[in-house]
Amino acid sequence: MTLTTVPVIFDLDGTLVDPAGGITDGISAALTELGIRVPAPSQLDAMIGPKLSDSLLNVAGVPQEQLEEVIRRYRAYYLETGIAQSRLYPGIRALVEQYAAAGRPIAVATQKPEGLARIVLEHHDIATSFDFIRGSAADEAAHATAPRGKTEIVAAALSDLGTQQAVMVGDRAQDVAGAMANGLDCIGVSWGFAPDGELHEAGAVTIVHSATDLAAVIDSMDSVRAAALSEVHNDGIV
Repeated sequence: MTLTTVPVIFDLDGTLVDPAGGITDGISAALTELGIRVPAPSQLDAMIGPKLSDSLLNVAGVPQEQLEEVIRRYRAYYLETGIAQSRLYPGIRALVEQYAAAGRPIAVATQKPEGLARIVLEHHDIATSFDFIRGSAADEAAHATAPRGKTEIVAAALSDLGTQQAVMVGDRAQDVAGAMANGLDCIGVSWGFAPDGELHEAGAVTIVHSATDLAAVIDSMDSVRAAALSEVHNDGIV
């Protein structure tokens, strides 16, 4: 790593990992078991990314008194079946392994519970590529110990990396908002779950359509940082 290397913070679901129905099937199963109406497929997809408890309350209409049980049943399904349904998006494994080998600092910041996020990354054999993995609290239903939002999770990842100069990569407006609240740019990825226009409206600096495009944008950020440091150095000499 050099001073011109830009650290990268990745979202998880919809950015690194395609849940491939594991999340939505788990939500559907939990709701069905408890006799709660299952939202339309488009609404289920929209629940991927934001905090699960918020989505269950606001999108699925789960009664507050049943929230904890829905989450418990969903988690059981996800651990037993859902993780195995997931897959890495094309090019992601090679990208993160390349960054790790080159010494680029990389982290994960997800609203998925931190322990569960690590399990998912370990399942896909890329957990060790990341310097840090940050997520929400384990109990998403408890108000007294409410999980951190995306802003706080990104802030924790930044603190771990020991920098305020990084870039976020994500697929939803929450990723962009969490990045901006911490003074970071956010690169949007088109392969996730954002409805058309969401990432542009949220303020993503650019939207990429492949891991190759993502690598090129991050390389260009390295070049911009190198030029800026060169100008500072030259000004100092003058």
